[in-house]
Amino acid sequence: MIPVRAPGNSGLRTLVAAAIACASPAVFGHSFGRVYNLPVPFWMYAWGATGALLASFVVVAYVVTRSPAASASAAVDLTRLRAGRWRHGRVWSRALQTLAAIPLALCIATGLWGVDSPYGNFNLTAFWIVFVLGLTYVTAMTGDLYRVANPWRGLADLGAAVTSRLRRRPAAGPALRYPVWLGYWPAVVQYLAFIWLELFGQHTPRGLADCLLVYTGITLIGAWLFGSRAWFRYADVFAVFFRQIARMSPLQWTDRQDGQRLELRWPFAATADRPAESLSALVFILFMLSSTAFDGLSDTLAWRRVLWADLYNAGLKHWIGDNPLAAFPAMRQIDRWWNSAWLLASPWIYLAVYAAFVWLSGRVVRAQIAFRRLALAFAPTLLPIALAYHFTHYYTLLQTQGVKIIQLVSDPFGFGWNLFGTADWMQRTIIPDAGTVWHVQVGLIVLGHIISVYLAHCVALRLFRTRREAAISQLPMLVLMIGLTASGLWILSQPLATAG
Repeated sequence: MIPVRAPGNSGLRTLVAAAIACASPAVFGHSFGRVYNLPVPFWMYAWGATGALLASFVVVAYVVTRSPAASASAAVDLTRLRAGRWRHGRVWSRALQTLAAIPLALCIATGLWGVDSPYGNFNLTAFWIVFVLGLTYVTAMTGDLYRVANPWRGLADLGAAVTSRLRRRPAAGPALRYPVWLGYWPAVVQYLAFIWLELFGQHTPRGLADCLLVYTGITLIGAWLFGSRAWFRYADVFAVFFRQIARMSPLQWTDRQDGQRLELRWPFAATADRPAESLSALVFILFMLSSTAFDGLSDTLAWRRVLWADLYNAGLKHWIGDNPLAAFPAMRQIDRWWNSAWLLASPWIYLAVYAAFVWLSGRVVRAQIAFRRLALAFAPTLLPIALAYHFTHYYTLLQTQGVKIIQLVSDPFGFGWNLFGTADWMQRTIIPDAGTVWHVQVGLIVLGHIISVYLAHCVALRLFRTRREAAISQLPMLVLMIGLTASGLWILSQPLATAG
């Protein structure tokens, strides 16, 4: 990475430096913590990644002759095995929900009554690192565990059961029927709010506890109004998010009357089985991409300079004052609105770009397939890219901060306890090697795009009449994949505004 100097006079450089110091969120998953110089120029990585995608496209188009979903042997039914038969799935689910409710309650309690230190309190590490990050990667490997261990669903079902017992009559149906037109839009809105809080909220234990209480209230009210089944199917952000991640797992769980069906499949194969259900589901998937990309971009010096240097010089200083130091409070507020607007716009920008390339895919072969059908069919093939972005941006947090949970479980409130004898463990901070991090990021991003190229070709084989049409239709999508790869690597290669 090459350091970027702020243009202009010393006062402007002071303004940019202040922006670097003060305008960044509290959690930085992709930060090396110092400037890292790439071993070779960035353009060599970009061309190498492009070559890898082109080669993979040629191989996939030549070798893959039909979608794996068309093969009866695509999945191995593990339900026939004794270890795979869950006849009492509801009992296991209730037990897991009860266990999951304990750390949820502890996150709220420690936030309300524990110390105010983000690193000395249990809840920030437990929620942001263990739950949000760790469970994402566990889900990608083991399937949708959150569906059976969701503590909020357990609370909603418990409330319904208690109400029914107090009334001494069977539980009535939901108060309202979930509108079909509403689709996944409530989950999209929650996702936007969740990422906004992650990037721009006050990262304090009390703030997180308050957010969890509000979210719990909204979830329980929604489950009461529309029923747990509908609410956690369409409207709950975590349920929808983990279900999308679980589509990439080799273990696929489905409900049956006698329990749960467990299938073993090739990793990522289930992703191409079903299209996105609606426009709202498509936007949710696109925001999984755009939110992570914007999180990385917004922390770079290149992005900070746009507002704090370029736009300030271009005209903002005439409104808020040409003394950079005096203008800093106003600029900081503008920065908050500026980044919030771009974050909220990001899924729609991605939607416009994605729609253009999908339209081109249909046009190049003159296919008589509705544009909506094409757009929804190819949407899930972007999930491997979203997972690769997520992991490359945030996985270092598991090394640096995630291990601290071992200490915090012994002293969750920060009162100096040592309940399990682990409060003094892992005292040294693990700092990952910058070179290793960079090359892992490059490899995972390229691999994620290659998998998406393969899955998109599988979907095309189902949609188009011949192998030739399927291959030609994917040329625009290949260009999109190359663009996403290059932009993702460029963001990761930029010097960070949060670097020391």
